Amino acid sequence: MRRTLITAAQYIVFLGLGIFLLWLTTRNLTEKELDMMKRTLLQARYILVLPAMIMLLASHFSRALRWKILMEPLGFQPSTANTFFAVMLSYFFNLLVPRLGEVMKCTILARYERAPVDKLVGTMVAERAFDFICLMTVFFLTIVLQTDLLGGYASSEWAKFRQRGLADPGRIMFYLMLLAALAILMRYILHRFSHISVIARVRKIIRGIWEGLTSVRYVRRKTAFFLHTVFIWSMYLMSIRLGFYALEPVAHLGIRPSFTILTFGSLAMIVTQGGIGAYQLAVQKTLTLYGISEVNGLAYGWLLWLVQTLMVLGVGFLCLMILPLYNRKKHERPVSGG
Repeated sequence: MRRTLITAAQYIVFLGLGIFLLWLTTRNLTEKELDMMKRTLLQARYILVLPAMIMLLASHFSRALRWKILMEPLGFQPSTANTFFAVMLSYFFNLLVPRLGEVMKCTILARYERAPVDKLVGTMVAERAFDFICLMTVFFLTIVLQTDLLGGYASSEWAKFRQRGLADPGRIMFYLMLLAALAILMRYILHRFSHISVIARVRKIIRGIWEGLTSVRYVRRKTAFFLHTVFIWSMYLMSIRLGFYALEPVAHLGIRPSFTILTFGSLAMIVTQGGIGAYQLAVQKTLTLYGISEVNGLAYGWLLWLVQTLMVLGVGFLCLMILPLYNRKKHERPVSGG
């Protein structure tokens, strides 16, 4: 009951935040501007939406193959189909309930491939850590390619940050020392009271997660792992670039704005459930840097969000239907005659 209430509270908070951000994107728009945005979306070249969806689907398939490579050092060889189903269903369930996708991703593979959940969680954490490094790389490239445009904006935002006292060196040092003290205390408790069954269980879980997390170091096919990573992020980038052609007001934009949207859009997807509200707002504000009106920026934000969301919902639902059928057939054994 308690877990249900917590899940419901998370759902309400994330969805509420998304609705608030949607309101934020439209609060300053007049009725005429809203009608203009609707007309812009209706006049979009939707024939170009299909290739963008295929690019995103290819990136998810590549992500499944990369996850398989990450599991190899742990001695797991799951089927490509089940790994892909788990990846797609993680996105699908994340749209329905916040953070449920991460749980389902590991649970599905553990159920159908008989792999320990704790080690799978570790590989998933390793993936997230590696993707964070990739996102920071994309962010760095975004700045390098557009120093003239983004440099001044970043400087002004940093000045605001410092004015609020959030960048005070003393405060930062205090928080770092507090985190270090908590880590030392946690390590002491886990070592000193390891004879207690609950503590022993927690230690086992942490050990499994650590094995998965460090599996990146032992990846045998490092070149393949790296190429899959480049492919995944390239597909994200090119789907945004192709999307510009679908909407007339932004059709002239090139690769640099694509990098900027990829950077801030990726961060926005984390903020709310399925990125609703946050993603549209991030794209809208980003495109104003390139002289695009808030109306057209919001229209493009909606277009990109719908492409991603509809693809995940459609393919995710199919995977949900196919998953048990595929595994039933996979485990069928012919009956020998007497």
